[in-house]
Amino acid sequence: MFDADISYFTVPIVCFAFAWILDRIFGDPISLPHLVVGYGKLISFWEKRANRTSSEAHVKRIHGALMGFVLTYGVLLVTIAIIYSAYSTIPILGVAISIILIFYCLAGTSLIREVKQVFKAVDLSVDAGRAQVARIVGRDTSQLSPQEIRIAALETLAENLNDGVIAPIFYFFGGVLLGLLLHLVYPLATEVLPLSLGVGLMTAFKMVNTLDSMVAYKNDRYIDYGRYSAIQDDIWGYIPARITAIMLLLSAKALGNWSFVKRFGRAHLSPNSGYPEAAMASLLNCRFGGPHNYFGKEVYKPYIGINERLVDTKDCNKSIHFAQRAEFLSILTFIVIAFIVWLSVMSL
Repeated sequence: MFDADISYFTVPIVCFAFAWILDRIFGDPISLPHLVVGYGKLISFWEKRANRTSSEAHVKRIHGALMGFVLTYGVLLVTIAIIYSAYSTIPILGVAISIILIFYCLAGTSLIREVKQVFKAVDLSVDAGRAQVARIVGRDTSQLSPQEIRIAALETLAENLNDGVIAPIFYFFGGVLLGLLLHLVYPLATEVLPLSLGVGLMTAFKMVNTLDSMVAYKNDRYIDYGRYSAIQDDIWGYIPARITAIMLLLSAKALGNWSFVKRFGRAHLSPNSGYPEAAMASLLNCRFGGPHNYFGKEVYKPYIGINERLVDTKDCNKSIHFAQRAEFLSILTFIVIAFIVWLSVMSL
């Protein structure tokens, strides 16, 4: 398809560009089978058979860790093998598979669409807003006020900008960079290596995130079984969450807000979620956090920010603008870094 040296860099970028454009046009393909839905079914199938209520706590932890480890790194290896084999046999087939998988791992358009729908719904009625926001949060929404509904949507936008957009992009380009560096150490490595590693890490992260969203709850059923998945998600999300916060601040030319982000980001119950949420709260000059109801249990999340003002559709539009700019800045930054590394590798 391309000159061998050039293709190490260009093939992954072209695949990503096509997938990103597809996401911008279509969002999540509701009428088609979805990779993450498949992940969910696989996790549910395994968990129902391994997470027995009669098992002791340490046994549940072992079984949960086994599931989390095997599914995460199994996805990584299987993805690499599929793309490597397909590309080595029919390059255009490997490219097509890669584009589809990258497309499934990006959720920027669908996230923005869902947040907009929440604000539209709550403007019609509280009940409509509660029903709509229930689609994107994992808490009880039946008693939320209009203000709480809007804040929940903005929190979700900030958190999932990391989980569903920037973190997958980070791992894709991280895999590409790893492939380029491996070529430096082992020059005979095939040109598909950066692409397969990039897509492999991206799909593995989506499995990590799906595991966290399904089994990492602190209730009787999952407190032990989901412990590994929760820790794994914290580790994989550590760097991307901070990159997301920085990119949000850059999107508004507000790097001076970093002290605010550090102060409130560290206070969050999650070691990661607080950073993009704090960045967004600083840009909107509002307050996130407070008590939330999860499965009948009230969980108090420390407040992020101090301005307890009412938010409205203008804030929704601002937050979406910041999120889209942060996504674009992240992609541009990662491409530039990959290009620099590629030039360095090729010059040696």
